[in-house]
Amino acid sequence: MPRFLRVVAPAVLVAVTLAALIVGLGIGGAAAERTLLDPGTVVRFGIPISRTLVNVAMAGLIGSLVMAVWVFASDKPESRIALDIAAGSAAVLAVASAATLLFTYVDISGQPFSGDARFGAGLAQFVTEIELGRLWLIELLLAAVTTVLAFAVRDRRLTLLVLFAAMATTIPLAQQGHAAGASGHAQAVNSLLVHLIGASVWLGGLVTLVFVAKLVDRKRLAVITARYSTLALFAFIGVAASGAVSAWLRVGDLDALLGTGYGRLVILKTAALVALGIFGAVQRTRLIPRISDSVKGGRVFAWFVIAELAVMGVASGIAGALGRTATPVALEPARDQASGISPAEWLTGDPLPPELTPLSYVTGWKFDLAWLLVCVFGLAMYVAAVIRLAHRGDKWPIARSIAWVFGLLMLFYTTNGPFNLYEQYLFSVHMLGHMMLTMVIPIALVLGAPITLLLRATEKRNDGSWGGREWVLWLVQTPYSKFITHPAVAAVVFVGSLWVFYFSPIFRWAMSEHLGHQWMIIHFLIGGYLFALSMIGIDPVPYRFPFPLRLITLFATMASHAFFGVTMMTGDSLMLADWFGAMGRTWGATPLEDQTLGGGIAWGIGELPTLALALIVAVQWSRNDTKVQKRKDRAADRSGEAELMAYNEMLEKQAARDRRTAEKTHSG
Repeated sequence: MPRFLRVVAPAVLVAVTLAALIVGLGIGGAAAERTLLDPGTVVRFGIPISRTLVNVAMAGLIGSLVMAVWVFASDKPESRIALDIAAGSAAVLAVASAATLLFTYVDISGQPFSGDARFGAGLAQFVTEIELGRLWLIELLLAAVTTVLAFAVRDRRLTLLVLFAAMATTIPLAQQGHAAGASGHAQAVNSLLVHLIGASVWLGGLVTLVFVAKLVDRKRLAVITARYSTLALFAFIGVAASGAVSAWLRVGDLDALLGTGYGRLVILKTAALVALGIFGAVQRTRLIPRISDSVKGGRVFAWFVIAELAVMGVASGIAGALGRTATPVALEPARDQASGISPAEWLTGDPLPPELTPLSYVTGWKFDLAWLLVCVFGLAMYVAAVIRLAHRGDKWPIARSIAWVFGLLMLFYTTNGPFNLYEQYLFSVHMLGHMMLTMVIPIALVLGAPITLLLRATEKRNDGSWGGREWVLWLVQTPYSKFITHPAVAAVVFVGSLWVFYFSPIFRWAMSEHLGHQWMIIHFLIGGYLFALSMIGIDPVPYRFPFPLRLITLFATMASHAFFGVTMMTGDSLMLADWFGAMGRTWGATPLEDQTLGGGIAWGIGELPTLALALIVAVQWSRNDTKVQKRKDRAADRSGEAELMAYNEMLEKQAARDRRTAEKTHSG
């Protein structure tokens, strides 16, 4: 591999990124001096430069950790290089976040930078009372914690925790990318989150590959490049989809796309993305097979990577300019508007939807890109695994595939359909969505047996790296996994979450904050999945209750659900009265009547999936008894009824012994 690659490639990335950023600021108008309250040239250019550095450093952090966790062997220098890149990137991220925080405060406050008490007091107020300041402070703290972890951790398993911490640094940036309380805030935040993670894996993974290329031979380089290419494919899909959603929310129409600086920057970034897609296709189809063929293949790879990083630099620079360019569609919170908004819009940021009718369960949609991609990727990987088994000559039960597809379709419908549209305004719809997430969807997904399919379809790695098979085998044997999959723990979480969630401040957090709402979906989904897995799961777990105890557990959970539903139905006080009772609805049931309906859903409709679980347990119990009996019959056939003959012989010996004892007693 050419020696210049490790020097030239990063230099090209940095130079092109800065050049594209400066050009983009000029196209979008963000570089122009303001007529009022201009912060000066240093701040005007310092904010986009430091913010772009945040994005690039985040990419280096997340991308290198993903490569260390998924691609590289932990006992080889390639993993050490990746972790060193992660540690350095985390440190740069912390410094760049601090610089962006200071520049942003100077820009907003209008105060020049100084070391006096007034500046410090204003900065303290900015990071504690203003949302933008708080988000940048959180970003700085997360980056600092991740830096410490990245320098300290070298164990493969603990690196996974560092990766989770690194992923968390994307959350504050996603939240500040769209004003809270503005229309479409939830869709915009999730789209930006997908965009940040996808771009980070894509760019950071390629940079890591550049630094590792010199340490491995051409055969090994072809292997790790192929693995990176798979990650890049998923990243490309996520970046392209999220970019389209973000542009649609911010541009609005074709005239704004063609006639504004923001629109022209979107076009340039789209062109760069298309070029990167072509690079990816060439890499997968032509470059990887040539890497191990000859020395020439290595040189072609080097120049190809340099060109790809240059295009990535263009995309990164344009992205930085977009962040400082005024959007054609105003992204101000609804409550900041002078007049003309409804109470529902003031609370949620979105207009009150039309009256809920039976037809609304077909026509009502509110798409969420993040959960849409979860469903699409989950379906694609499952189908790919089934096809791989078929090519190998192995069969996979069609019923399991149907169950998995049904579960993902229901997840898509719940997170993108009428439940997502109406759940903020109607408690009954919220409760129906809760029942779907915690009871209906998990049953279908568990019956799909995804872990068993993964273990059967994925080949074992022999190069010291861990793929999906190795990580799953380790995870199911960890003490934490053994604890949360224990039937008693799963049942307590399943039942207890219902009470803790609705009778604590968590409920308000989930309704009023986007992050809380996403946590609610994930928690209910995982809690329901673990409970269903412990009751009817096909996938391996450390321990399951005997069948009779499973039925007892299910009946106990049914009783708890019924009691919860009755509590809701008979209550005379409205939960979150300043939320559900303040929407200003002129249609449908009153808020208290709607809450009563929600309690009825938790009691009545919520019991149906539990009954289905009990029925499945009974069927599995019957089949298990049949299997046990058949196994005993086959063993008897193989041994020629040896067990029965031994039992009869034992009875004969016992009878003979009894006769001898009786004779001795009689003769005595």
